[in-house]
Amino acid sequence: MADNFDMSADLYTLVDEEGVEQTFELMDTYETEEGELYYALVPYYDNPEEMVEADTELVILRSEEDENGEETLASIDDDDEYERIGKIFMDRLSEVYDDE
Repeated sequence: MADNFDMSADLYTLVDEEGVEQTFELMDTYETEEGELYYALVPYYDNPEEMVEADTELVILRSEEDENGEETLASIDDDDEYERIGKIFMDRLSEVYDDE
């Protein structure tokens, strides 16, 4: 029996403060003991050559609920929180990619 794996990327199209849309690929999520949910994303490119040439940084966003009760992703303004969560993601992602 053949295994069926979904190899498609989890893509999110986000709109920044200036109204510019950009598509990101989800790399990982992390939920703290307190229930805070964070997303680690990288910019997504349709063309693999663009991805290789890009100076890609990991984007870390926090899940928040808007006034309508819907999930939104927001920047992390607190430097200590950003550094702490960023280190968690970097450790987790390096474990995954070091194994491959």
